[in-house]
This record gives sequence, C-alpha cells and structure tokens, in this order.
Amino acid sequence: MTHVLGVSAFYHDAAAALVAGGEIAAAAQEERFTRKRHDPRFPDNAIRFCLEMLDEQPLAAVAFYEDPVLTFDRIFKNAVEMAPDGSETWPAAAKSQFSRKLQVGDRLRALLPNAAETPVLAVEHHVSHAASAFYPSPFEEAAILVVDGVGEWATTTLASGKGTEIKQLRQIRYPHSLGLFYSAFCQFCGFKVNSGEYKLMGLAPYGEPRFANVIRDRLIDIKPDGSFRLDTAHFGYLTSKNACGPKFAELFGIPARELDSDLTQAHMDLAASAQTVLEEAMLGLARFALKETGSSHLCLAGGVALNCVANGKIAKQIEGLADLWIQPASGDAGGALGAALHVAHTRFDAQRHAAISAGRDSQKGSFLGPDFSDRQIRTALEQAGVVFHHIESTEEQNRQIASHLAAGRIVGRFTGAMEFGPRALGNRSILADARRDDGQAHINLRIKFRESWRPFAAIVLDDHAGAFFDLPADSPYMLLVGQVQPEHHVKPETSRARGDLMDILNRKRSTIPAVTHVDHSVRIQSVARWQNPGLHGLLSAFHAETDCPILVNTSFNVRGEPIVCTPQDAIECFLNTGIDILSIGDYVVHKHEQPEDLRAREGSIAYEPD
Repeated sequence: MTHVLGVSAFYHDAAAALVAGGEIAAAAQEERFTRKRHDPRFPDNAIRFCLEMLDEQPLAAVAFYEDPVLTFDRIFKNAVEMAPDGSETWPAAAKSQFSRKLQVGDRLRALLPNAAETPVLAVEHHVSHAASAFYPSPFEEAAILVVDGVGEWATTTLASGKGTEIKQLRQIRYPHSLGLFYSAFCQFCGFKVNSGEYKLMGLAPYGEPRFANVIRDRLIDIKPDGSFRLDTAHFGYLTSKNACGPKFAELFGIPARELDSDLTQAHMDLAASAQTVLEEAMLGLARFALKETGSSHLCLAGGVALNCVANGKIAKQIEGLADLWIQPASGDAGGALGAALHVAHTRFDAQRHAAISAGRDSQKGSFLGPDFSDRQIRTALEQAGVVFHHIESTEEQNRQIASHLAAGRIVGRFTGAMEFGPRALGNRSILADARRDDGQAHINLRIKFRESWRPFAAIVLDDHAGAFFDLPADSPYMLLVGQVQPEHHVKPETSRARGDLMDILNRKRSTIPAVTHVDHSVRIQSVARWQNPGLHGLLSAFHAETDCPILVNTSFNVRGEPIVCTPQDAIECFLNTGIDILSIGDYVVHKHEQPEDLRAREGSIAYEPD
C-alpha cells in the first residue's frame, strides 16, 4: 500500500496528514502539540505523529501544500509594483520565502526515514484545497469551489471532480480576494486576522446590514456569476501588514475598534453588512459552479468555507443543489491532507474510497488525531493527584454523564482520537444542557473566559434534527447554520434594544436558549450513529433522561489556547476552569471530590486574547 505524507506550514495552522492507498490514515495540526494557537511553524510534532502510523512501512512521497516558487513570484511582483510602498513588509516576506519555504524539502528530509529515496513534491495551494474537498466527499462527481485569502496567486478556484480526476476551470487571482475582504472587516471590528473571523460571523446577528450598500458601491463589485473585484485602494494588505487601509474608516464614518474594547452598535452593523455581502458573493459563486459543471453536488474548501452561516444559505437557497460537502479542515491545515490526497491519486493511481457507494464520506468523522490508551489516561490521572472513578461500561458512563448534564453540570469529554480541523466534534468537547437559560453567558465567562456574547453550537441526534431545526442538509462537521423551528421559539418579554448587547444576550428566545443565537440561528452538528457511536450513545442517554436530544458542544479549551490534545491537557483545563465533571476515557472525575489545593486552582488560568 502506498503511503503519502502531506504537510502545510509557515502561514497559519501548520499540519501534517498521512494517506494510505487513497484512504486517510492520520491528520493533526501542530498547534495541538505545541499549545500555540494557529501555530504556523514547521510541524515537526504533527509529522512525527503521522510517521508513527506508518508502522515501519515505506513512505512513497511527501507533498507540500503550496508551490513556494510561485508564492515568491507573487510576493516579488507585488513588491515591485507597489514600490516604494510596502518596503516594510518586503524584507520579512522575502526572508520567510528564502529561509523557510524554499528550504522546506531539506526540513522534511531531516525527519524522514530513507530520506534520500523519498521525493518531496510541491502541490499548488488551491489544488491542495480542491483535493481535500473532493476526494473524501461522498460524491463520484461534483463541482468544487475553493475560496480563501490567497494561495500562490489564486484566491478563488472553480473546479470539477469526477472519479479520481480534478479539473480546474476558472480562477480569480490576487489581489481580489473574498478572504482578505472579510479579514479587513475582522481587523476593523477589533478581532485578530486569521483567528477572529468566526467572531465577526457570530457578531453579525446583533447588527443590521445598514452599510451593505456602501460596501457594494465602494469596496467590491460582485457580478451575477459571483465573480468580483475589489477596490484595493481601501485595503492595506498590498503594502502593509494591515488588512484595511486608511481610506477604509472614511467610508463608514466610524473609527476602528481596538482589540478587546467595548463593542458599539456601529461595529455590530458593520459585521452584519460584511457578512451579508460575503453571502451574496458565495451564493453567486456556488450557483455558477453548479451551472458551469452541470453537477448537482458541490464541495467547498478554503478558509471562507468555514463561514457556516454562508454555507447554510448555500445549502438552503440554491436550486438544483442535491448535496453539499465541506472539508472540516477547510483552512490551511486541510491543505496538508489535500496535498497528500492529490499525490496519492495522480502520481500513484490510488482509487477513491469505497464509502461512496453507500453515500458516505471517508473523512472518518474527522477523528484523525492522536488517541490514548486506558493505561496512558490512568497514569495521567494518578500523576495529577486527582480523585477519579473507573466506569468500564460505556452505557453506564453515558447514563451517569447524561444525568449530570440534565442536572445543569458542565462536562468535559475526552475520548478516542482527536478531531482534525478547528471544530471539536465530541471527542475533545465541553458539553452542557442546551435548555439552560444562562448557558451561553455562564459557559463563556466561567469556563471559556471569553466574550459572553459568543454563540455556541448544538449537537443533535440526526434523526431528531428536523423536529428542532430548519436544517437544509446533514451537518456532521458543524459547518452549517440552520434556524430553530418556530414551534420552539419563545417570545421575548420586551422588544430588542439596539446597542445594548447584554440586554439582547440575556433574553430567552427558544426552548433551547443556550444554543439559540439572537436571530434564532444555530450552528449545528448532527450526530449519526455510524459516524460517532460514542457521542450518539451519550446524546441518546440524555434524550432518554430529558426528552431533549440536544446538547451544547464547544471546544475543550479556554480562550487563546488550542483544543486539548493529551490527557494531561484535559486534566489541566478541567482543574483550571469551572468544568464540573471530566469524562475521560473510561474514567470520571468530579470537581467537588478533589483535594482543596486542586479545587483552588479554578479560575487561576492565564489566557491570551484570541
């Protein structure tokens, strides 16, 4: 069986992935091992994890997720065209290319067994993204849409996939980019670029899109087919490290928000406006992709594909779309997987996965990271000095945890292989009762130490999703937003007060308030038994206890930290936060049973703004 290692690095979310004969064997982001969020550095740890899965079998090739020479071509030509502007960014970019990306082959070979015999291949950035979206999908053929900040030159790519062949059809190139467009608004509203875009998406429902026409008139020209051009004079990324330029603020008559300062209604409205325009472009691109390819199936990848609100609009509003599949690690981390899949299928003639015949994907629930044995977990618990209980029966553990959740307790769940991608999908998750009136603010402030207004996702038994949500398709990877069904709405006591964020937040809007956003939208993970039998069993136990098939699911971490990877990470997070119970492998740990010195650690954790 042919094994190919894929690697992404040096921009953000470095990662490694291993493909065995066309099947995904392993994948992980470097941040989970180094504990540095969005770690862009060369993924030594993630590579070692993947190589351990080889079990002494030979490695046929290594695939890097972009072509460093083409990337340097863009950087150099941009510097020449913009000169003398941009002089402050050119040295850093040139150093990055010469000292890191152009020497990536040497870095890789230093880690590889039989390095001299293993070819190191460069795969273009959007080819990697397209491969990550199509090859694991449940479709024999599909339209493929890649939308992100920038690869080498491409920012948007339309392709078609059939069997093992992917054909690129059309591209939009730098500097015209939906990803960079959205990042400019992210930065202007006081969030970190390449980190806070999901915050901008979450903030949008608190506002009204009153700036949308200004954006359409002055910043972006969107054609009926979704193609677009930016007025780059208002953006800063061509000549500086800033996404938005000095002219940006003049358009809206409001100042840029400082990081972590109070949110104003104007910034909420700007978030709503940027989200509205992004959705218009994505809908146009998706419609054109189906028309151009003649397909009724669509695959998405690239960082913009993580905008689950736009994804929900695509799934619901586009006629002729039979099904949608989105790569769970749509950002740069997924590029490592796509590069490996591309080389496996095009150079070594690997076949598509057999799950297609059953209409299933081969992403394996995205549970592709490190797993830990019972002995490793028990050793970590003993070394931490915590009091714990061993519950060998999965059914009994699920029953007990469901009972605790129904009583209002917060549970950290650590089990099985770690998720690949930015979403915790049940194996490295913090869970709570979705019916809690104070669930959103309580978990944000006491557990996650982050802004109280940020919404949480819902996990729901797949065969009960329709009773609670208007969800246009299955959403196993938490990449679609749907609406709470009207029969579950609760009318607020008073009308919505614009500008008073806390007043808006604290109003009960549905029978599942902890996951219901201010516009009755919900980011949804539908859980099928075949994809995650353990989580399905826990949800089923909670349903039996409460007649509610829904829980809050948020990632097992605190603000500014990556999702936990090891048992030690999980125990540390449990002790330092307000999590009541830790369900870890076959063990259960109760906070109230811990020694006083361990209980005293709660709330003492230091975190960085994310």
